[in-house]
Amino acid sequence: MKRIFSGVQPTGIVTLGNYIGAFRQFTKLQDDHECIFCVVDQHAITVPQDPAALQQSIRSLAALYLAVGIDPDKAILFIQSEVSAHAQAGWIMQCLSYIGELERMTQFKDKSSGKEGVSASLLTYPPLMAADILLYNTDIVPVGDDQKQHVELTRDLAERFNKRYGDILTIPEISLPKNGARIKALQDPTKKMSKSDPNKKSTISLLDTPKEIEKKIKSAVTDSEGVVAFDEVNKPGVSNLLIIESALTDVSIPDLVKKYEGNGYGDFKQSVANAIIDHLAPIHQRYEELLHSEELDRILDEGAKKAQVIASETLQKMERAMGLGRK
Repeated sequence: MKRIFSGVQPTGIVTLGNYIGAFRQFTKLQDDHECIFCVVDQHAITVPQDPAALQQSIRSLAALYLAVGIDPDKAILFIQSEVSAHAQAGWIMQCLSYIGELERMTQFKDKSSGKEGVSASLLTYPPLMAADILLYNTDIVPVGDDQKQHVELTRDLAERFNKRYGDILTIPEISLPKNGARIKALQDPTKKMSKSDPNKKSTISLLDTPKEIEKKIKSAVTDSEGVVAFDEVNKPGVSNLLIIESALTDVSIPDLVKKYEGNGYGDFKQSVANAIIDHLAPIHQRYEELLHSEELDRILDEGAKKAQVIASETLQKMERAMGLGRK
């Protein structure tokens, strides 16, 4: 089976868009791929974090991975900082990287623009991301468009390493999301739903309460026509809500449009809210069971051990090829 690696930072919230576009796909991939999922907490500290809040977020994200359906019998789930090979291989990747190519990273430009002081880690975290991927002989990296440039750098660094030191590292393929559900912001349906959106009414968190979900959907921007129809250009708000309900219920959009024929937006929005609430209910229940459980700790302990075995073997090959340590 092909091996997939994916890492998510434990910062901010996991949105409904993240779930439909990524997390839900992970549960399908684990059936016919060897999947490794990582809570990349070392990436989170490129900007200052409250230690207690960060630890809580790490645990919360790990519990969410499992609550949405990641099966520890099929996939490896672990926390990045609990596998020391990541930081060690990250340094090796830094030594292979050029300042110019790191400064060209779009996210570095965006996050450093206009700031007086910028952490060196903001510049060098793409090599750490490369290490995350390359340590596991990863075949496929599923990413959004915003991370494509970083995986392209990962490929470049792997090829550079292999050219200098021998054929050690697997060159990963980039897997972009297939044309499917693209969840938009509820208050501005021309933009994607984002955890960084300052307008909290625009984003549904995977852990929002039923009342919060209902309130946000009812205040979602639509239009003045009062007709439920799918037209992403002229009716982006209504179309976005149809996409959400279709994705969560597996009912086709044409069938949903037929279902709402003659209905106003009030009934339509209530039905969409109910679909989200019903879909997320078992996820919420499983999340609460896991969050402070010994089961979660056991799964993460076992995941870290399995990850350490794979990562350490790759790291040793890299170090030997480079001439590090004693002969």
